[in-house]
Amino acid sequence: MASLIKRKNVYYAQYRKGGKTKRLSLETESLQIAKEKLRQLESSLYRGDAVPFPTKTPIPDALSAYIKYMQTVKTERSVVRDLYYLREAFGPVCPALQIKNQKISAKAKKCKVRGDIDRIEANYFEQITTADISAFIATQVRRKGLRAKTANRFREILTRLFNWSMQQNGLILPGDRNPAAKVERYRERAPEISFLKLDEIDKQLKALEHLPDLQVMVAVYIYAGLRREELCWLTVDDVDFAAGGNGMIRVRAKTVNKEFWEPKTKVNRVVPVSTNLRKYLEKYPCKVVEGGWYFSTQSGKRWDPDNLSRYLRNENGKVGESWACLDFRHTFGSQLAMKGESLYKISKLMGNSPDFCRKHYAALIPEPLIGIVYF
Repeated sequence: MASLIKRKNVYYAQYRKGGKTKRLSLETESLQIAKEKLRQLESSLYRGDAVPFPTKTPIPDALSAYIKYMQTVKTERSVVRDLYYLREAFGPVCPALQIKNQKISAKAKKCKVRGDIDRIEANYFEQITTADISAFIATQVRRKGLRAKTANRFREILTRLFNWSMQQNGLILPGDRNPAAKVERYRERAPEISFLKLDEIDKQLKALEHLPDLQVMVAVYIYAGLRREELCWLTVDDVDFAAGGNGMIRVRAKTVNKEFWEPKTKVNRVVPVSTNLRKYLEKYPCKVVEGGWYFSTQSGKRWDPDNLSRYLRNENGKVGESWACLDFRHTFGSQLAMKGESLYKISKLMGNSPDFCRKHYAALIPEPLIGIVYF
């Protein structure tokens, strides 16, 4: 049983839990409202449920707890991406959201965007409403010209934040509802896929003949469909010429020099080496370097994905080409689709879901749709 007490015109509920006396502010001066809240509390205690009233958690505390959780279950790269969106939404309200690079931080202070970009603001985390989140995303879209995909990414990350806070961090929100989940999604355009035709593949590889290392890396991107970072993390043990017909490339989790890495989807996979790719790999003089990297820089270090993209962009620019690593990956999926391979097989080779491949490559599949239009 619980009872009402009054302190400075505010009603409190007093009850016992675990042998201890608890006192909870009902945040009202009305006796009738206090009695109704007391009834709700007694019903919850009788059922063994949590206290039915919203908690009061400072936004920095809620964000800090969620960021600590992310750092234990996500890759460092994923955490950095999500921190950007949370920083844009709430500002640097806790140490984890503050920009640690002093040069970037100073530049951000000098180069402010026209007009103050609205943040999601509230006295407590539980007071954030669907309208607050919707207004913030709409402001970002209007002032920064964000695409629908990026706007939906804000919604997705904020939905995860509130879900985790409610289910794992013990926060109680009004109506026990996630305010971000109620935000309407922006309609995304059909994806524009850029890929190389067969003659363009030959042209691209021929343009890099004077750079054998880069030529072979581009060949791997095109004929194996690896993600940019997956190639950078390949080791000598991952390229097995003895397996299968022409060999196998194993994309798998590993720890090298006490640094852990895993594929984006956290699922290991193998990609067969084609005849076209085998001829490039055979002529590639793999260096013996610390860490056993299959592709390494001149100093024997692992390639940084951004540096590799910059290197490729500069070299392609010299010959008037603009193809990038993502175009090469799409080339792998697109050429297989046009060949008639199933989306399921393509998704297994590329490490994507069949639904993702359907969005990107279904229009390229020569399905038996041609014959069905006759009647």
